[in-house]
Amino acid sequence: MVVYLKNKFSDAGTATLFAARFFKEVFRPPLEIKEFLRQCYILGYKSLVLVGITAFIMGLVMTLQSRPTLVEFGAEAWLPGMVALSLVKEIAPVITAVICAGKIASAIGAELGSMKVTEQIDAMEVSAVNPYKYLVVTRVLATTLMIPLLVIFADAIGIFGSYISMNIHTDITLFRFLSKALGSIEFIDIIPATIKTFFFGFFIGMIGCYKGFTAANGTESVGRAANAAVVSASITIFVIDMIAVQITDLFL
Repeated sequence: MVVYLKNKFSDAGTATLFAARFFKEVFRPPLEIKEFLRQCYILGYKSLVLVGITAFIMGLVMTLQSRPTLVEFGAEAWLPGMVALSLVKEIAPVITAVICAGKIASAIGAELGSMKVTEQIDAMEVSAVNPYKYLVVTRVLATTLMIPLLVIFADAIGIFGSYISMNIHTDITLFRFLSKALGSIEFIDIIPATIKTFFFGFFIGMIGCYKGFTAANGTESVGRAANAAVVSASITIFVIDMIAVQITDLFL
């Protein structure tokens, strides 16, 4: 038990130093702009379809399940606002981040783990290339930027899915639906929900890179690195969300 706790604390310390190095390297030239843009395309653009389908289904299902209860109390008119507010404040950011943790963190962990096992990272150091700058900083910056954009995309698709679902039972124009949906969302609702997505993106990228960079020798460690990246990133997302909700409740 003592050895287990010692290893866990040692791993936590190593992870903290690994993350702290990011803030040192991110401002140090050269700036890997081309690699950063490539990672934005790979990690962000290629996730649009998965995020869009999931968000559409979320909006559709939320509306279908909530409508009977609201109709029973004569409050069907509140349905667009309720669904939009739920999506923007909580459901879309968290679900999108968890999906990206499964897709992006595992991909980064497996890719960097494979590079570590095949000694490609060591070869970069020998070639006078900073592997942390090229591999970690670009990916973490890409996830920090793209996750909030994916969440905004998910908000829009989820609200549209709610509109489609509502039109199954009643005839309402898109303009009227959007007026009711967006009319219930205030600016103060958007700010905390948006800020926490940057933290989601940062930790998804950082955890994926850390697990890949610290993978042990052997091909089995690549799979373990990818799995550990998904689990750790998912738990971190829920912890960050819990903290964000508590802070929002205290100050707003």
